[in-house]
Amino acid sequence: MRHTIKAFIHRGENYYVAECLDIAVVTQGKTLDETIANLKEAVALHLEGENLADFDLVPNPSLLVTLELEPAGVS
Repeated sequence: MRHTIKAFIHRGENYYVAECLDIAVVTQGKTLDETIANLKEAVALHLEGENLADFDLVPNPSLLVTLELEPAGVS
């Protein structure tokens, strides 16, 4: 059983985009704070009422988020 749900955040054209790697959840936000809040809510809604064992998850899994950044001065 997994204890974490892995997600990846990257910069889109106008928004940050968050995608879960383990479950079918994608969301976005104008800021990183908004994107993370939206990700937490989307994951909670996706798993609400589901048997977490069906997703190979323990009760109350955490989110492990990776953020893609461009180095300063690179365009």
